[in-house]
Amino acid sequence: NVFLLMGVLVSFGAVLTLPGIAGIVLTMGMAVDANVIIYERIKEEMRGGKGLALAIKDGFSKAYSAIIDGNLTTIITGIVLFVFGNGPVQGFATTLVIGILTSFFCAIFITRLLIEWIAGKKGHIAFSRKWSENFLNNTRVDFLAKSKAAYLIVACVVVVSCVSFAVRGLNLGAEFTGGRAYVVRFDQPVSAEQVRQNLSEVFGRINDADAATVSYEVKQYGNENQMRIVTQYKYDDTSDEATAEVERILYDALRSLYTYELTFDGFRNTQTDVNGIITADKIGPSIAKDMTWNAIYSVLFSLLAIGLYITFRFKRWQWATGATAALAFNALFVIGVFSLLYGFMPFNLEVNQAFIAAILTIIGYSINDTVVVFDRIREFLGLYPKRDLRENVNNAINSTLSRTINTSGTTLVTLLAMFLFGGETIRGFIFALLIGVIVGTASTIFVATPIAYDLMVRRTKKETK
Repeated sequence: NVFLLMGVLVSFGAVLTLPGIAGIVLTMGMAVDANVIIYERIKEEMRGGKGLALAIKDGFSKAYSAIIDGNLTTIITGIVLFVFGNGPVQGFATTLVIGILTSFFCAIFITRLLIEWIAGKKGHIAFSRKWSENFLNNTRVDFLAKSKAAYLIVACVVVVSCVSFAVRGLNLGAEFTGGRAYVVRFDQPVSAEQVRQNLSEVFGRINDADAATVSYEVKQYGNENQMRIVTQYKYDDTSDEATAEVERILYDALRSLYTYELTFDGFRNTQTDVNGIITADKIGPSIAKDMTWNAIYSVLFSLLAIGLYITFRFKRWQWATGATAALAFNALFVIGVFSLLYGFMPFNLEVNQAFIAAILTIIGYSINDTVVVFDRIREFLGLYPKRDLRENVNNAINSTLSRTINTSGTTLVTLLAMFLFGGETIRGFIFALLIGVIVGTASTIFVATPIAYDLMVRRTKKETK
């Protein structure tokens, strides 16, 4: 999968940025889901008494619908990200969409070739250990009985989030408030972490003096000796004096990273093709407003597109309503956490373009989980039409628990590795994904499915009446 993904990126001439690498690593975590679905299906067929060859064949065929629906909904999210995002977000969306396509190909074809080859050569292949063979296999939990408690928790979370928005607000990045962006060239290769550390010392003194939080962002821009620095310091003051003050702060923070004595005038002179500031731009209110609306549109269009797809695919609007409500709750929960915790965490919880990418990724991952559960409910309704709807829904959730835990676990392990070793630049982004994966998994069971069930029961009562 990674080999194919790299090959496609090279053929497109794509530039591999840090968000792009994050997209690749996240793809690896999410790609496990297709294999988990297939393996769980094969195990079910073998428990039903089928032989190994027939169990592999039927396991793959019965897993196709859930895998296709899950991948398509994630691709919808990636396309929306690409259309409404910019720069790093588009790089993340590109690797995510390509990674979903390559992982689909690998799960459907490569995995099957390998499994059938091993089974044909050895005569057997194990899909579980003895201690894990019946893991979450015979659960009989009445999840729908807990729907009222779940609704109450959801209502409380929504209220707390709204209060936090009103009182604390969000730590908006320069893309949404305005600010200044500089591309700075050094006479030697430097790391973003070095630049960030120097800036934190200077801006830290300003924070202590003004009792305000100065937000800034550092990214490599082109060669290893060039960095793009975006700061919100005095973003609402567009005067030349404020610009000169910001440039003086940058000079004081970065002068030690040059191997020679660079003057302030030489540092801020963008007219000469030498070291120092080579480009300086102001992100005005109109640009920030456009970016804000693009972010809102991207989330709304993503929810709308997924809702329409679910309605078309499952032929009942109740499924789409439950799924869309759960996705909206997931997004609101993560945004609420960022509102409540910014300023209290040892890393930056800034709401920027990368955060919007995280929200849309959470939507794509959550709907993938929801589709798998809905697909099993649809299957049970066809297999057992005389059973009570409540029994079919509960049985479907219980039968997919093993897959849900395995997929969420592998994705969380991947994200945790990125959170610990990925560097400061993407830590807030990965933190949002960690919360989103946990909440998204829970909301599928306790929000999306109960809402769809309640709406279907209400419709049945009306039709009966």
